[in-house]
Amino acid sequence: MSGTFSKLKNAYHLLKSIDFNMLAKLSEKVDLPRVMASVAQMDDTQLNGLMKMLTSRGAKKALPPIEGDFYDLGSKLNADDRALQLKVRAFMEKEIQPLVNEHWLKATFPFEIISKFRELNICGVTYEGYGCPNRSFLMEGIIAMEMARVDASIATFFGVQSGLAMGSIYMLGSEAQKQEWLPGMQQLNLIGAFGLTEPEVGSGTAGGLTTTAKRTGDTWVLNGQKKWIGNATFADVIVIWARDVDDNQVKGFLLRKDTPGFSVEKIHDKMALRIVQNGLITLTDCHIAETDRLQNANSFRDTAKVLQMTRAGVAWEAVGCARGAYENALAYTRTREQFGKPIASFQLIQGHLVEMLSNLTAMQTMVYRLSEIQDAGQLKDEHASLAKVFCTLRTRDVVSRAREVMGGNGILLEYNVARFVADAEAIYSYEGTKEINSLIVGRAITGFSAFV
Repeated sequence: MSGTFSKLKNAYHLLKSIDFNMLAKLSEKVDLPRVMASVAQMDDTQLNGLMKMLTSRGAKKALPPIEGDFYDLGSKLNADDRALQLKVRAFMEKEIQPLVNEHWLKATFPFEIISKFRELNICGVTYEGYGCPNRSFLMEGIIAMEMARVDASIATFFGVQSGLAMGSIYMLGSEAQKQEWLPGMQQLNLIGAFGLTEPEVGSGTAGGLTTTAKRTGDTWVLNGQKKWIGNATFADVIVIWARDVDDNQVKGFLLRKDTPGFSVEKIHDKMALRIVQNGLITLTDCHIAETDRLQNANSFRDTAKVLQMTRAGVAWEAVGCARGAYENALAYTRTREQFGKPIASFQLIQGHLVEMLSNLTAMQTMVYRLSEIQDAGQLKDEHASLAKVFCTLRTRDVVSRAREVMGGNGILLEYNVARFVADAEAIYSYEGTKEINSLIVGRAITGFSAFV
């Protein structure tokens, strides 16, 4: 009798706890007897799992931070360098991120950022004197990464100014040339460009440069064309590489923007790095004084010294491009819902994210070690070339997966991955194609040159 009373008491309390209106609505959506029968067959483990799922619905889960530096390489920096890294990151996110999509779409350059860049005081970051910060190559690489993490076009503009143009003058110019140009370029009061590539000569510049230079007294006469020259449409000085017709050696010249016979045409309809103002330069009997010839640039081997230095920076840019794509894609998958839950909870999506992070982490550790070698004064062409080959290849894979996990939204600029997908193609090609850099490394490891 007591057992029957206990059952009736439990049933009474159960009926009091049931919302019959809600039960009626639920019965319209599901087969209640079938649900009850299925639940009744569950063991304790299954029931606990079901209750955990039901009680957790609607509760906001604390998610881990979105961080592309999975091995925490940033912790290896000293406090001063780490502070500068975070300062550049904050600048890029606050000043650059809001405007890049519009300028990328219109293929225009945001000139208003130049004065803001000046406040960072990072131009010519590794050089000593002339107002330059004299920091490490590692810091230069990290700055390039932080810029490319937001926009590869802005990172390229800065790389041309601080690396190729200023680097040519710093490494190969006379003291008078350094004094004239470097302080103003460091403050971005003067903009520089680097004219090596030609319409018909890209990878073959070492032996096939067609732009000519002929000396007549204290003047050089330059003729030829240069293509894909970043910053060329608004640069104050362009480093022009030309072949001396008398000794057949490549020499460098400082071409001032108002030189008669110099003209530049903006290259339109690019699919990548659209903010970068690339120009097609035409030189028609341009007269350049001997005092504007880079005094220590007497062969392509001298040119290659500059390219070796900046090629390491391009590898870092590739890392930044990949990191930006990964972090944006990860953020998207944690908020985009399908079938009632974030797509980041799907196995296939997590598989893509881990592949992306694996590539990104391998790239970061490689360029970190590359910069350590560079800071130790032990950098060789093959070191920079291997990093450039590997990082640009892996970046292609990372940005492709980033676009994939975002589905159709991945091709829209507003989701900040489409730019990385397109820009990765330019980074893959400039400062030496995969094939040329592979041959540089191949020559180093085999002892045989396969260059034709």
